[in-house]
Amino acid sequence: MCTSHDQNQGEAEQAGAARRSFLRATALLGAAATAGVALPTVAEAAPASASSRRPDPESRRFTVAVMPDTQYLFDGPSIDKTPVEASLRYLLEHGKDENIVFLSHLGDLTQNGAKEEFAAIGDAFRPLDRRGVGYSVLAGNHDVRSSTDDGRGATPYLDTFGPKRFKGAATFGGASSDGYNTFHLFEAGGRQWMVLALDWRLSAAGYAWAKDVLAQHPTTPVILTTHELVVEDDTLSAYGQQLWDRLVADHDQIFLTLNGHYWPAARATRRNTAGHDVHLHLTNYQNRYFGGAAMIRLYRFDLDRNVIDVETISPWILGRAAKGLNELERQEIELSGDADRFSVPIDFEERFSGFAPAPARPSRPAAKMLVPGTVAYWRFDGHADGAAVTGTVRDLSGRGNDLTLLTVGGGSLNWSSDHHPDQPGHGSLEFQGFKSPLKGAYLRTVDGAPLNSATFGNGYTIEAFYRLPADWDPDHHAWSGIVSRTGTGGAAGKTGDDPDEPLATLSLSNDREPQWAARPLNQEGIATNWGQETPLETWWHLAVVSEGKHTTLYVEGCPTVRNPKAVAVGLASVGLPWLLGGYEYAGRIDQILHGRLGDVRIVQRALPVTSFMNH
Repeated sequence: MCTSHDQNQGEAEQAGAARRSFLRATALLGAAATAGVALPTVAEAAPASASSRRPDPESRRFTVAVMPDTQYLFDGPSIDKTPVEASLRYLLEHGKDENIVFLSHLGDLTQNGAKEEFAAIGDAFRPLDRRGVGYSVLAGNHDVRSSTDDGRGATPYLDTFGPKRFKGAATFGGASSDGYNTFHLFEAGGRQWMVLALDWRLSAAGYAWAKDVLAQHPTTPVILTTHELVVEDDTLSAYGQQLWDRLVADHDQIFLTLNGHYWPAARATRRNTAGHDVHLHLTNYQNRYFGGAAMIRLYRFDLDRNVIDVETISPWILGRAAKGLNELERQEIELSGDADRFSVPIDFEERFSGFAPAPARPSRPAAKMLVPGTVAYWRFDGHADGAAVTGTVRDLSGRGNDLTLLTVGGGSLNWSSDHHPDQPGHGSLEFQGFKSPLKGAYLRTVDGAPLNSATFGNGYTIEAFYRLPADWDPDHHAWSGIVSRTGTGGAAGKTGDDPDEPLATLSLSNDREPQWAARPLNQEGIATNWGQETPLETWWHLAVVSEGKHTTLYVEGCPTVRNPKAVAVGLASVGLPWLLGGYEYAGRIDQILHGRLGDVRIVQRALPVTSFMNH
């Protein structure tokens, strides 16, 4: 897991990612132009290798492409399908590196809805059919008689892009009986998604059909495409409002809508009846040079970063760059306005939780966590929320490293059912430490516990889950220990660095950075591993791993950057206890954790990441 320091930094990183993608596209298409493929007079097939470049359905990064109104390119005797062919060729040639999973056209394919116009654009789309690329189209007001709804009957649009064209396509889900409304299903990010492509004007039967499709796919996230919905920033057209009221608002599955028709490009956000945001986007460039030059909008989903990065490009203009652009092309080569290139933050798991909740990972038996070499395993489930910890906390490894409770200043330690989503035990300890005056409660291994004298000369793995609350304050809570070994460097005869520091501590700095500071057997001083700042109100998994010579700190299974290169063998010991939630300095308790602590495990060998408790 990688977490930005704040929202602004995250947005900057998203913009940077989009910019890098744009430059990559420019370079690729510029190279294509140099090779003489920038201005074909007929549609060209993608290279033979493109047929094997299928999208990766499991990758958590994928792209949905959108093509708005192309009507001015297909207008009676002035038909020019070259820009559309260039955009579709881009999808074929870069389908793998962009992981392009689907294309949606937003209507007004043609200017007059004439047979010859549809013949031309229908021919331009043939390479997608041949390569099995999933796509959808829909009728705009220029493709059919604008006064009609989806019950209008036969048209050149329906002859060209009706259900018969998509029959047998892997992504085609079905069509309304009139043929003007379709739905399409594709696999991406390890799950199924739907594009619901609706006619220029829905009849009562069209609304009923769309609701039935959604009801038949109750756990599928939906991108709704139609020709008219948003008219300008934060404003819906009269028909768009009707579509919202009669369909979108009450169907939580619809999280994104895309439409053309109006210009300039714009965005709106509406809160649906389930209390979730729906993002509504208008994209249309027919008013720009060369009828929009068949610009495509690329929606780059990143399920790990919880964002959709949006970019708008014209592969036709980009492909001409190497041959020299005219004045208007130079102005159109890159659209960088707020409505053309932007990022949409979406917590996908939370957004889809109302209709497709992510199944909670079940608790795993303690016995399954006792991997070979386990010398201590403590977990804190099976107790009532808020109840005080009393008595002994048993070491479930069976090695006798039980824990006893110590209190300072009248503090207490409580049980909690809160836990990391990937934690084996569904429970935690809630520590309420405070620095000055010192107050709280913590746990210590019993006297004579085998762990107290262990030196781990052949390696070790120490794991813990923790979460810091919103009121965590560095002035009162910093440098508390998650797991630590008591006894000072001076007591062990190791006087390098500060001799009053404990022999080992996994602590949290004033910047909430995890730090493993320990005295190895072969060093006089302290060897220190550092992690990055970990945000509040978030569960984290830490692992410190030594294979016998070097120690690596992992945060959420990811190695941190500041791991010492010097050889560090084992851990020094003077036979004193280990602490959970406490930190000693000069042999006295100095700080107590303020936060929650989940399962803790210590293994006397190096574990691979795949054997960590959060896997």
